Formats: sequence, structure tokens, C-alpha cells
Amino acid sequence: MISISFGYRGYIPLAGLVAILILGVSIIGIRAEEDLTVKVSANDAEMNAAIEKARASLSTFWASYKAHNPSEEGHSLKVRFALPDNYAEHIWMVEVKKLADNTYSGRFANIPERLPGKQIGDVAEFREADISDWMFLRNGKIVGGETIRVVLKRMPKEDADGLRVGFETP
Repeated sequence: MISISFGYRGYIPLAGLVAILILGVSIIGIRAEEDLTVKVSANDAEMNAAIEKARASLSTFWASYKAHNPSEEGHSLKVRFALPDNYAEHIWMVEVKKLADNTYSGRFANIPERLPGKQIGDVAEFREADISDWMFLRNGKIVGGETIRVVLKRMPKEDADGLRVGFETP
């Protein structure tokens, strides 16, 4: 089983409000303090394909991240944290930094549900192999977010349609 953290609660990252754009707080009436975590089977073919697509296009994220273009902000990575019993929790990370030896650090932008002692806003280190998705805002629209697109397909149409308008390529 994979836990995909889809929502945010408490910690408002960088440009502020990637979380609000993802959740469509004003569109679907979710309060900012709510957390929406979607449980997904490790065998979910559509989600696994989305993760592979995101990983294959990771160079787009890094190019934007390095460019420091003022129209591109809110760079976030979704990272897989392994858990016991073949479980994993995928959590959005903000304030990402490249460290030595191909490792990275970032702050949890979601509430870790199954990582003892970890809280939203805490710093954690990870490897590129653990990245399962990426996104940033370009002129206020979400670029990337392949795993979010899968979740949108599983939401009520009116909610999903409201959120899709926040993507650069709906």
C-alpha cells in the first residue's frame, strides 16, 4: 500500500500556496487545516505509470529549479519514504536543496502519517531515486504533478474539473 499525501495542512510552503492550488480550497471548500491523504495500492498501474512519467521528465523540474526564472516558483518534489511491511509514504517536499553525493533535502509540506517523530515542516534527506513526482508554478499554473492528475480522475467530476484549471496543461 502506498500513501499519497495529496493535501496540505498547517505549513504553507514558499510561494504559498501551491497547496491551495492543488486542493482548490476555494473551489471545493476544503479548509486549509484539513489533510487529504489518498491510499493507493502499490500495484496501481495508473499511479505507477504516472510516477514513471514524472521520473522520466524530472530534467524539466531541475532545469526550471536552476534557472531561477521569476515566473516559475514553488518548486516541490514528491518523495517516497519506505516503511516496514513493503509500505511507503509519498510526501510533497518544499525548500528542496541539492546536497553532496547526489542527495537532497527538503521540508515536509504534508503531514507525515506513518513516519514516527516526523512533522510537517521538518527537514528530511532523500535520494533522486526516491522522487516520485514534481511540480512548480509557471505564471500561476501547475507544471508537472503527474500523480495529482491520477487522483483527479478519481474525484467527482465537478471537483476535478475545478482543479484541472490550475494546471498549465489540463
